Amino acid sequence: MSQGPASRSAATESRARPRMVDTTLRDGEQAPGVVFCQADKVAIARALVDAGIPELEVGIAAAGAKARADIRAVAGEVGEERVVTWARGRADDLDAAALCGVAAVHLSFPASPLHQAVWGVGPDELLENVDRLVRRARGMFDRVYVGAQDASRASPDSLARFTAAAFEAGACRLRLADTTGILMPGSVARQISELRAAVPEIELEFHGHNDLGLATANALAALDAGAQAVSVTVNGLGERAGNAALEEVAMALRVACGIDCGVLPRALPSLSRLVARASAQEVPAQKPIVGANAFRHESGLHCAGLLRDARSYEPFPPGLVGRKRSAFVLGAHTGGAAVQHVLSLNGIRVDRTRAREIAAAVRRLAAARNAPLSAGELTALASTHGRVSTAVPTS
Repeated sequence: MSQGPASRSAATESRARPRMVDTTLRDGEQAPGVVFCQADKVAIARALVDAGIPELEVGIAAAGAKARADIRAVAGEVGEERVVTWARGRADDLDAAALCGVAAVHLSFPASPLHQAVWGVGPDELLENVDRLVRRARGMFDRVYVGAQDASRASPDSLARFTAAAFEAGACRLRLADTTGILMPGSVARQISELRAAVPEIELEFHGHNDLGLATANALAALDAGAQAVSVTVNGLGERAGNAALEEVAMALRVACGIDCGVLPRALPSLSRLVARASAQEVPAQKPIVGANAFRHESGLHCAGLLRDARSYEPFPPGLVGRKRSAFVLGAHTGGAAVQHVLSLNGIRVDRTRAREIAAAVRRLAAARNAPLSAGELTALASTHGRVSTAVPTS
């Protein structure tokens, strides 16, 4: 295949550091009920850059003058070279994007037969549109990216033709969108590998949705198979069940794969809180990395193991992401080791036998009221041990 303008693309960069493309301010804001004001968009963009994110996908220029003003405000804060704006594969969308003063545009086209039928475009017309609009965009932006919408339901041959057309017209990156989140990691890896072989000159990005809870796994599979970039959002914010979560992908790369993607782990909790507040979307307690329960323990076995070696039941120390391990929960699964530990923190020493007896009382009381005990309640319970009933002691 002949070398096109995309020969200068980021595909020539080292693959040692995957590129994180944050789309919190585009796909994230498309989550039901979410609206970011301009000040929040600017604050989130600044926080993302400070956290080490190199590229931000911001807004949809065709949405109107306010949307374009917001995009310009973000670009003014973090630099136009970091900002990509999204557009449908239409001339009027491209013209609107050109008004935003950013360095890159993402043009999205329907790649699957289903989406082509929905949007009324045939395979041949699609390739003509890609060629015409990408060539036009090359005269308006430093970088042109092309999105294969619903790539997960496109045939390998049609996707290869689509990708080749985008590259020959001058696109430097092709985004494969699992629009309805239906792919398995093995399927993602196969799709990436096939396109790497078919059009090796173009950079590939994977954009996963989380409808089946597979977005993070699929993003990692894409990178492992040779994709150079992945789309992510803070807290996994996005349409329906959301997108691949920035904090999950970044920490999985670091902890499970030994790869530093450039994201600063200690910045993740504050970034999560910022987006949660601005979006009015509460972070679930069980959310990996940033959820309240990520470093919270109740099980007797787990607490005993943690006291001996924290690595026994945690994949990485909470301090890595700027967090502290929560106090042990004194509930229906508490064991003697946790009781001894919490009491010792409050200046009370008990032997192992007595700690087990107190733990049994804690379990009964927690089960009776369907709620854990506080440290103060445990202290009161220990002081009255020997005449404990199922009544909840007062602190």
